[in-house]
Amino acid sequence: MPQVPVEDNERISLRIASEEKTLLLRAAAFEHVNLTEFVVRNAVSIARKIIDEHERVELTVRDSSRVLDLLDNPPPPNKRLMAAAHALPKSS
Repeated sequence: MPQVPVEDNERISLRIASEEKTLLLRAAAFEHVNLTEFVVRNAVSIARKIIDEHERVELTVRDSSRVLDLLDNPPPPNKRLMAAAHALPKSS
């Protein structure tokens, strides 16, 4: 597979057991890629999944209905919200 030149080449050093490295090399060979490409491709894929799981909020049908109802029929502002609004700097 041709190597694509990278303008900004960052490096990471890893220490792993020889058995783990052998395992990664075997898997990379099955995918017909070098070890670096195999590790980066899979690590980035898993990183995106983990970030997505932590940044996404999934609501139940009941919670979703509640949010939509609150958007359509918001409650009147309470004292704390009014105090916060009055504390905002006045726009010019």
